[in-house]
Amino acid sequence: MSEFFLELFSEEIPPKLQISARKNLYENLKKFFEENEILIKGKLNVYSTPNRLIVYIDKITKQISKKSEEIRGPNVNSPDKALEGFLRSNNINKSQVFTKKTQKGEFYFYKKPSQKINTASLLMEHLPNILTKITWNKSMKWGNHNFFWGRPLKSILSIFDGKKLDFNFYHLKSSNITFIDKELEEKIKVFNSFKSYNSFFKSQGILIDQEKRKLFISNEILKISKVKKIKINLKKELLEEITNIVEKPKILFCEFDKKYLSIPKEILIITMQSHQKYFPTFDNKDNLINNFIVVADNKDSKGLIKLGNERVIEARLNDAEFFWKKNRSQNLVKQVSKLKNINYFKGLGSYFDKAQRIRKLCGIISDEMLISKEKIEIASSICKVDLMSDLVGEFPELQGIMGGYFAEAQGFDKEISLAVSEHYLPIGMDSMIPRKPYSVALSISDKLDSLVGFFGINLKPSSSKDPYALRRMAISLVRLIVENNSTLKLKDLINYSSMLYKDQGFEFDIKILQKDLSEFILERLKNYLKDKQVRNDIIESSTKISNVDEILKIYKKSIALNKNIKKDFGQDVISIYKRSSKILYSEKENSLEILGSADPGLFKNDFEKNLYKRIHDIRKYFSSIGKTENYEESLKTLSLAKNEIDAFFDNVIVNDNDPSIKKNRLELLKMLCKSFENYFNFSKIEA
Repeated sequence: MSEFFLELFSEEIPPKLQISARKNLYENLKKFFEENEILIKGKLNVYSTPNRLIVYIDKITKQISKKSEEIRGPNVNSPDKALEGFLRSNNINKSQVFTKKTQKGEFYFYKKPSQKINTASLLMEHLPNILTKITWNKSMKWGNHNFFWGRPLKSILSIFDGKKLDFNFYHLKSSNITFIDKELEEKIKVFNSFKSYNSFFKSQGILIDQEKRKLFISNEILKISKVKKIKINLKKELLEEITNIVEKPKILFCEFDKKYLSIPKEILIITMQSHQKYFPTFDNKDNLINNFIVVADNKDSKGLIKLGNERVIEARLNDAEFFWKKNRSQNLVKQVSKLKNINYFKGLGSYFDKAQRIRKLCGIISDEMLISKEKIEIASSICKVDLMSDLVGEFPELQGIMGGYFAEAQGFDKEISLAVSEHYLPIGMDSMIPRKPYSVALSISDKLDSLVGFFGINLKPSSSKDPYALRRMAISLVRLIVENNSTLKLKDLINYSSMLYKDQGFEFDIKILQKDLSEFILERLKNYLKDKQVRNDIIESSTKISNVDEILKIYKKSIALNKNIKKDFGQDVISIYKRSSKILYSEKENSLEILGSADPGLFKNDFEKNLYKRIHDIRKYFSSIGKTENYEESLKTLSLAKNEIDAFFDNVIVNDNDPSIKKNRLELLKMLCKSFENYFNFSKIEA
C-alpha cells in the first residue's frame, strides 16, 4: 500500500469557504476512488488551514486490476459509421471485434483484456478534473488566468508513494515544494511524505488537522475557566469559525474596563462574539464579567497582541456606551411617527403601517387572551421604534432587545418592555420562546402580519428557496401556539389581518391567501411533529381533515396516539376502525349511499343493539368534553368498543339477503367510524 498526499496553497480562505471546500474535495475524491475501484485501507483525510487545503491517505492501493470484460457494440445491421465509432472509442481495429447473438439480436462485441493500472497514473490524469469540481460560493479570478478559486491559488504539492505526481492545473504545475511561511512566500521547502510535512509544521506550532486545532482551543479555554473559576460559553458556531481562522492558536486572557458592564449585556456579548470573535466570560451566577478570551494566531511573548485586542474592545465599547446613553433618552412614543420614513417592504407599506396593523391585531388577540388591550397596544405601537436607533444600526441582531431596554429605561410597564424585547422570538425551531401573555400576543401578531403580507403579494417560498424566511416565521408561529397552549383561531386572524391591509390600500385575494397560508402553516406543523419524533402515518392522518384553527388539538392528539399506539388500547383503536372501514370501503362501488344513521328499529339481535349503545356512549363522551379533552382518555374510550365490535363481526352477517337490513348494518359501521373520526381519520395509520 502507498501514501497519497496533496496540498493546495493559496491566499487566506475565509472559514465558510474552507469548510465547504473540504467537504467538496472529500466527496469528489471518494466518488473517484469508488468509480475506479481504487482500494483505500487507511482513512481519506481532508484538512485545512487558512492557506492550505490538504488531502492525506496513508494506505492506498498502488495498482488496480481491471478484469477482462465483453463490451457490446452496435447491431450487425447498423450503418458502417456506427461500427467505426465503436472501434474509435475503444482504440481498436476491426480484427479485434466478433459477433454474437443475444435476445435482442446480433451485435458486435469487443473483449477487453484484463489489465493492471497504476493508481499514480490515474491520479495524474484525473486530479485536475477533481479539483475543478470544487464549488465555491464566492470565487476569484486574478491576473490573466482564466481560472476561478476561493482565493488566489499559489502552488500545488502532490506526492504518491514518496514521489511527486506531475500534472498541470490551469497555470500551475504540481511539484514536491510548498511555501512554509504564508507571510514571506520566498521561503519554500521540499517534502516527500506527509509525516515529514506534518512534523515540520507541528514544530512551527501549526496544527494541520482542524479537529485537533478545535480540541486544542476548547481544552485550553476550559483550563483557563477552571483556574480563574469563571464560566466561558464555547458557542459552537464561534468555535468552528475561529478554528478555521487560525493555524497555530494561542489563548490570551484579556480584560476591559468594568464601567462598560453598565451597558446591556447583549451589546457586549455581540460586540465580542460577532464583531471581534472573542469569547465572553461569566461568573458562577451567569453574570457577564469584564474578561474575554482571544484566540490569537501567534505567540504573544511581549503581550502586544493582548494589548492590541484590549484597545480594540475599548474603542468598540466606548462607541457602544455613547450610543446607548444617546438612544435610551430618545422618547419612544414621539418617534413612532418617524417610522413612516422606513420602508417595510415594497407593496406592504412602511414600518409605521406595519406597527398600526400589529396594534389592531393585538387588540383582537387581547380579548381572546384576557389581557389589557391598552398595554398590548402600547407595546405594539413602539415595538419597531428601535430600528431607528444607532445601536440597532450597528448591531442589527439586537432588534427588539434594544427596544425593550429603551422602554424599561423610559419607565414603561415591565410587561410592555418584555413584550417589545421578545416580539421577534422565537427564531425557528430551537430558539427560546416567549411565555408571558403580552409577549406571546405581540409575537404572534408580528409574525402573522408578515406572513399575510408576503403571501398577499405572492412572495411565498418555492421549493428550497425562502429568501424572506417565511418557513422559519411559520414554524415560530406554530411553536407560539403549541408551547403556550393557545387556542387562538388563526383563520379569523388571517382574515382580519387581510382586512387591515385592505384598509391601508393593499388589495389581496383573501380566499386564495387564506387557503395557501393555512396549508403552509399546517405543513410547518408537520415538520414540528416530525421534530418531536411523531410517526409519519400519524402526522399525515392528523393533519388530513383538520384546519388551521386546530393546531394545538392536532399536536396533542398526535402526541397522545404516538405515545400509546403500541399499547393494547392503542392497537385496539386502530383494529376497530380498520375492520369497520374495510367493509365500508368494499361497498363503495355499489350504489348504496351510507351516511351513518342506523335505525334501531331494524336491529335483529343484541349484537347490533350493544354496538349501537357503545357508539352512543362514545358520542356522548365527545359531546361532553369541550376544551378540556384528555386525548389519552379519548383513545381509551374508543378502545372500549372492542368487545362490541368483535361480538358483532363474530355473530352478525353484514351482507344480509334483505337489502334494508344490510344497509342498516353498514350505516351502523359508518356511525362507528364517524364517531372515531372525532379523534381523527385512522385509515392511514399503520397497525
